[in-house]
Amino acid sequence: MTRGEANFPRSTEIAVGDELPPFELAVTPTVIVAGAIASRDFMPAHHDREFARGQGAPDMFMNILTTNGYVSRFVTDWAGPEAMIRKIAIRLGAPAIPGQPLRFSGRVAEKREAQDECVIELAVRAANELGDHATGTVVVTLPRA
Repeated sequence: MTRGEANFPRSTEIAVGDELPPFELAVTPTVIVAGAIASRDFMPAHHDREFARGQGAPDMFMNILTTNGYVSRFVTDWAGPEAMIRKIAIRLGAPAIPGQPLRFSGRVAEKREAQDECVIELAVRAANELGDHATGTVVVTLPRA
C-alpha cells in the first residue's frame, strides 16, 4: 500500500498544531500480561494482582516497553507504513491498569525538512481516569512528498 492509496497524510499536508486522531486502548489483564511476556519482563507486578497491590499499586500494571509499543502504534497508525520512528521519549505517570482504558492524543509540535525526508516531532499523551500515564515526544520521519 502506498501513501496515495490510504488516508495517511503526505508530508506537505502536515502542519504544526495538527491533532492526531485519538486512539483508545482497552486495557485488560491479557493486554498487560501479553506485553510483559513479549518484552521478557517477568516482574510480578505485571502479571500478579496480589503482588502489585502488596507493592502499593491499585492492580497489576503495564510495563514501559508495552507503553512504548502502543505509543509507536498510535503514531504509525496516523503516519502510515512509510513512517520511521526515530525517537520516543516518554515519562510514565499514573499506572495503566485493567478496566481503565488508555486514551491517546497527540499533536504536531515541530516540522522540518532534512535531505530527502520530513522530520516531525509529535507531543503525545496517554491518559486514564488516574491521570496521565505517559507524556512526551516522538520524532518520526516521512518521505518528502
